[in-house]
Amino acid sequence: MDDRRAVLDDATARAWAVVLAGGEGIRLRSVTCAIVGDDRPKQYVPLMGADSLLRQTLGRAARLSPTERTVVVSQERHACWLAAEFAADRGPKVLLQPENKDTAAGVMLPIYWIAARDPEATVVVFPSDHFVLEGAAFVAHVAEVVAFVERQRDRVVLLGARATEPDTEYGWIEPGEAVGATTSGPISRVARFREKPKREAAAMCLAREWLWNTFVMVAKARTLVSVADVLLPDLHRRLTAVTPLLGTKREARAIRQAYEFLPRQNFSETVLQASWPFLAVSALPPLTWSDLGTPQRLFKLLRRLRISPAWMRGRGPGLGAALRAG
Repeated sequence: MDDRRAVLDDATARAWAVVLAGGEGIRLRSVTCAIVGDDRPKQYVPLMGADSLLRQTLGRAARLSPTERTVVVSQERHACWLAAEFAADRGPKVLLQPENKDTAAGVMLPIYWIAARDPEATVVVFPSDHFVLEGAAFVAHVAEVVAFVERQRDRVVLLGARATEPDTEYGWIEPGEAVGATTSGPISRVARFREKPKREAAAMCLAREWLWNTFVMVAKARTLVSVADVLLPDLHRRLTAVTPLLGTKREARAIRQAYEFLPRQNFSETVLQASWPFLAVSALPPLTWSDLGTPQRLFKLLRRLRISPAWMRGRGPGLGAALRAG
């Protein structure tokens, strides 16, 4: 046990965290607006406790990576909400995109920033708008995947949640043959993706024990840069050009120039669904995970866990309508 702990500690000592905080949370906007009275996205709202989802995500990331190895990527229009989350002099590095160019740019901008500073970095990508009840078990599993990637350095490993129903709003992953293992099960090659399937197809995925795609992933930074060079060539060219300016006084202007003519590209569609042999998936241990993507999913989870946040107890007419819709 001590030897295994030492291996995990050694692997995570070099890990970086990327926290994706640029999403708009449109599907949950009716609820979040009723709670806070403005149009801030769900990651800046305390939906499942006293802390916002972003603060909860940063708390999990801090178990693996210190603040100096944590990068938050968001949008310029989110700057006021980010400022309220942590003091600038004590918070993580924040990269602001001038606009939302979809998830490929959002994932890769911080990857290039990290790769320029630490070419050997192992990166864990965390969406900032998810809920995880058993945080310690979740982070312990991520640490095992980090150790695996330190050994198999060309792998990109997604974390898959064990499906509990035929949900048509999640992406589904079919595990293939095993390429490694954690204490909770195999790490498998990704055989196939199904993005938001229809009900019948989702039922098939559930029956065959496919996994929900959490979009949490672990990889070497240079591996992701190499993947972008092949699958996202325009993005690769533009980010490579601005990388020397990241971290300087010219950073904001350089990012704006890079984004001006950057096409919108979805990371899942462009990279993950390409099903390259380097992709793998690791099933999370049994725990409670949700992306809280819709009012229905949020309220169903609150009922199941018997959680009653403060905003539910003091709800006004707008929130009451959202609750009835959920």
